[in-house]
Amino acid sequence: METKIIKIDKKQINKSMIQEAGDILKRGGLVAFPTETVYGLGADALSGEAAAKIYAAKGRPSDNPLIVHITNMGDLERVAEKIPAEAVKIAGKYWPGPLTMIFHKKDIVPYGTTGGLDTVAVRMPSHEIAREVIDAGGGFIAAPSANTSGRPSPTTAQHVKEDMDGRIEMIVDGGPVEIGVESTILDMTVTPPMILRPGAVTEEMLTELIGAVAVDHTLITADSTEAPKAPGMKYRHYAPNAELVIIEGPAPKVTEEINRLARARQKEGYKVGIIGTEETVSGYTSGDVKSIGTREDESTIAGRLYAVLREFDDDGVNYIYSESFATGGIGSAIMNRLLKAAGHHVINIQ
Repeated sequence: METKIIKIDKKQINKSMIQEAGDILKRGGLVAFPTETVYGLGADALSGEAAAKIYAAKGRPSDNPLIVHITNMGDLERVAEKIPAEAVKIAGKYWPGPLTMIFHKKDIVPYGTTGGLDTVAVRMPSHEIAREVIDAGGGFIAAPSANTSGRPSPTTAQHVKEDMDGRIEMIVDGGPVEIGVESTILDMTVTPPMILRPGAVTEEMLTELIGAVAVDHTLITADSTEAPKAPGMKYRHYAPNAELVIIEGPAPKVTEEINRLARARQKEGYKVGIIGTEETVSGYTSGDVKSIGTREDESTIAGRLYAVLREFDDDGVNYIYSESFATGGIGSAIMNRLLKAAGHHVINIQ
């Protein structure tokens, strides 16, 4: 099929273009659109057949659940059972925004959307274009990241085109996204609520609001028979084509070790990429060196992470060596994504 690309300015939204996207979704088609986190690949969340098209387009395992996107609290009650008071409090503070909550599902949500689970993941995005597309498409839109499964998530329409051109009906180009990593996922079916995926709404923010919050530090391995409760828990995600290795330790020693590894790989004839920061890039003496942002503002690192991994793919590197990052605040989301992309290949030096 031919993928149509339409460009929309979120400050002056073209309603007729939005309606065209909505009509595709209502017919059971696929439309990629921007959210504040990453670009999503949308389909009618209440249609198992439409959800199946998402899995096919992405090459995504069918037990990997999709997130249902809505635009108002009334619609949450249509898809979710047993909404606790804590969830209402959290929604009052962080919806619309980069937070997904998991509830027991109602029968209206097909198992094709939930990956066979009796729970449903729900998010209310804040991005103006996303909200317009969701409403135009019927109000309940399943929208995982609009990339080939396992690849770095798309933060621009061009990234979507690279992975999805010819597989979906439409891409809504709303410019670069704001945050750059996927939403926080909070399981509200357990006590205390548990973070299954870190994001821009951090553990610290949630704890301040509702008290105790658990964090799932376990990993579900690739050969596990357990169904993942949230996107990204079981399978390798966000991965570039190159082998990615994270180097952890004191900053000067990390720079020294990355330089040593890069020189050794280059002598073997390989092309090497290095992920540094504004504070460290001048210390690297060889390889394809890219700054991912500044440690003084880790939101810049989150915003650049997937774009940098895709740039290395374009550059054709064979190995990527990356510095590690602190795990407080949004740093937890950054390291979660980096570890997934690296298949948890970490070298710790002292």
